[in-house]
Amino acid sequence: MASKQLFDLTGQTAIVTGGGTGLGRVIALNLADAGANVVVCSRRKEVCDEVVKEIEGLGRQALALSLDVTNPESIAQGVEKAVSHFGEIHILVNSCGTVFEAPATEMPLQQWQSMMDTNVTGTFLMCQAVGKNMINNKYGKIINISSSIGFKGTDPEAVDSVGYTTSKGAVMTLTKDLAVKWGRHGVYVNSIAPGVFTTGMNDPEIPGTLVHKAGPLIASQVPVRRLGSDNDLAGAALYFASAASDYCTGQILVIDGGLGAK
Repeated sequence: MASKQLFDLTGQTAIVTGGGTGLGRVIALNLADAGANVVVCSRRKEVCDEVVKEIEGLGRQALALSLDVTNPESIAQGVEKAVSHFGEIHILVNSCGTVFEAPATEMPLQQWQSMMDTNVTGTFLMCQAVGKNMINNKYGKIINISSSIGFKGTDPEAVDSVGYTTSKGAVMTLTKDLAVKWGRHGVYVNSIAPGVFTTGMNDPEIPGTLVHKAGPLIASQVPVRRLGSDNDLAGAALYFASAASDYCTGQILVIDGGLGAK
């Protein structure tokens, strides 16, 4: 197969949660640029509407949905609308996530539960709902966005959120387990683990974010001497979504500028 065909998503449909902002938006636009029609999901439909306009500007079809990944009924309704509108769902990107920082001894149970509900349970519920469609059609590509800090503990001066690190580690294990269970059905499940990016929850313009607090210091420790940006994640998502990864499942691809290699 020619290299362009390997990465061509023409005629396919992708659902991207958290697709209205941050890395989810970047991935949604990248998949559309590769030929896919995209269902853009978020609790705030207005931000999804803006991304839909951008996707339609690329000549693709798109649908904006208000969807709460912690609510099974909301998920069921959203997936039903996506299937009704486009038919088969070929690609699912779980990019929706939340973080709350507090010392482990003071982490409020409500905030811990919120991170687990969104980052872990929400990812599972989306995989479950869309996975049924994929299994029935004997094909699908699922991409779960985890994090490089899900592999190990973090210094509290960097990221002081035991709930976030725990939840992202759980997403990695969920990815591997579903890959083993669903591979026989033609459904591939992989994960991208970003390092520190200047997008979304790490917006340097937002006080209190990791990049706002210590962006230059972190960049000085990354082997490539910079933080991640939009285009650095786009290729990884396209690889996992396309035929180029048809013998790859259950894998965690770390995109961190080499920081984890130290």
